[in-house]
Amino acid sequence: MTMALRAQTLDILRHVASVAAILLLGLTGSAQGEGLAFRQAVAESAASDPAVAAFYRERDYAPLWTSGKDAARREALFRALASAGDHGLPAGRYGDAELRERFAALSSERQRGRLEVAVTEAFLHYAKDVQTGVLVPASVDPGIVREVPYRDPLATLRGFAAAEPRAYLRSLPPQSREYEQLRRAMFDLSDTISAGGWGAIAEGQKLEPGDSGAAVISLRDRLIRMGYLHRSSTQDYDGAIQKAVQRFQIEHGLAPDGVAGSGTLSEINVSPEERLHSVLVAMERMRWMNGISLGKRHIWVNLPDFTAKVVDDGKVTFETVTVVGMNQHDRRSPEFSDQMEHMVVNPTWNVPRSITVKEYLPMLQKNPNSVGHLKITDRRGQVVDRTQVDFTQFTARNFPFAMSQPPSNSNALGLVKFMFPNKWNIYLHDTPSKSLFAKEVRAFSHGCIRLGKPFDFAYTLLAHQSDDPQAEFRRHLNTGRETTVPLEQPVPVHLVYFTAWPTARGEIEFRRDVYGRDGRIFDALVAAGVVLPELRG
Repeated sequence: MTMALRAQTLDILRHVASVAAILLLGLTGSAQGEGLAFRQAVAESAASDPAVAAFYRERDYAPLWTSGKDAARREALFRALASAGDHGLPAGRYGDAELRERFAALSSERQRGRLEVAVTEAFLHYAKDVQTGVLVPASVDPGIVREVPYRDPLATLRGFAAAEPRAYLRSLPPQSREYEQLRRAMFDLSDTISAGGWGAIAEGQKLEPGDSGAAVISLRDRLIRMGYLHRSSTQDYDGAIQKAVQRFQIEHGLAPDGVAGSGTLSEINVSPEERLHSVLVAMERMRWMNGISLGKRHIWVNLPDFTAKVVDDGKVTFETVTVVGMNQHDRRSPEFSDQMEHMVVNPTWNVPRSITVKEYLPMLQKNPNSVGHLKITDRRGQVVDRTQVDFTQFTARNFPFAMSQPPSNSNALGLVKFMFPNKWNIYLHDTPSKSLFAKEVRAFSHGCIRLGKPFDFAYTLLAHQSDDPQAEFRRHLNTGRETTVPLEQPVPVHLVYFTAWPTARGEIEFRRDVYGRDGRIFDALVAAGVVLPELRG
């Protein structure tokens, strides 16, 4: 029997003994009847939840919610439950209306005991949701492999019982500036939807300076309603409209050329309801990370934003564009947090097994001399003479060789990779394929994150441990040999997926849902009971 199982068994036995003692007291008449009925009902109702059972056993079954002196605590909870929608939570999920009715209809101590535990269960349900999220991430999308820092429910109950109720409840949601800014955006978008939205969609396929007519008017009106343009009666695509389009493009991760092409018009025509979806999902994602220490210095890789940033004391000190995994089921970049421990200069690319058998084995079967830039080795590490191998005899299941690419300027990993060892074999790296960084949507890799400015990224990391980080890096690079350079202080790295995120000024920027993950999360939130405002006709 494991220690955890032994401890759980002992806890159950102690609880059974407590219930038995209470029953015995009832049989012998050695306790006040009404108090005993309450205690017995609490013990019976709490029996299925070890944390709740342990909490009431610790306090000798004294009430937390249902005595006269608990009024302030009770009212604080009911206010929080009634306003759960203010955090984008399913407002009807916690049964506060039913609980109030049960309070009003109380007629016995046994009823009060059962109600006592019901309120505790509602409190724990709400506390868990507002603190660490309504949904289990991986159950919604297998690419969200983030470990959620769930709280111990017994510790939560103890903390609440010892605290000022309203202050404790206010402390449960994420306390970051970004979460509050997203909440404000939720309220603003809800108001916009209730007021009728942003009007008719902008027409046309491509609009640019010099154009005129009905399509420009529809674009003008949409930009005015969205707050990007002051009121105007022009029907010409003038400088004011061009600047408004550029501002919109910057805030939505588009090329800021001031031309309303098909991609820009598509984003301009996204409804406020869809933007609200993104905000609600972003708040849920923040709850999943609530309690994770980002780190005084950390690396923030936002997948749909196609950027990697180094953040020091809350300020971005370095930023570069990225290429992320392509939108295929086995190539999408996952979401998780880890610690970057070292970089490898002049890396060898050890081809992942999945790429070897899915991509390269079929090529070798057609032509043994294909992919000649890759080395093939057997299980002993000996180089295989590919002209002596009949590759057609192998399948993806029994292919016995490994493939790798030695360090070089053309290496698939470029000249440096940045490692935070994880079971998904994901890391940040250089690449010889520089042209992809000029594209607007940059989802092309097998899952790892390619950096647009890998050398500058290396200098930034080394600056905390070297007086001349560039010289330090170049010294290793110029050897041409694979070299591991440890980071003296490991740096937390967070691979995240936010399609809505506040700027330092508090404005919300939006990005495309490149993997469809936000759509799946939002659908799951609606299934859990999240309700949106209706658009007025």
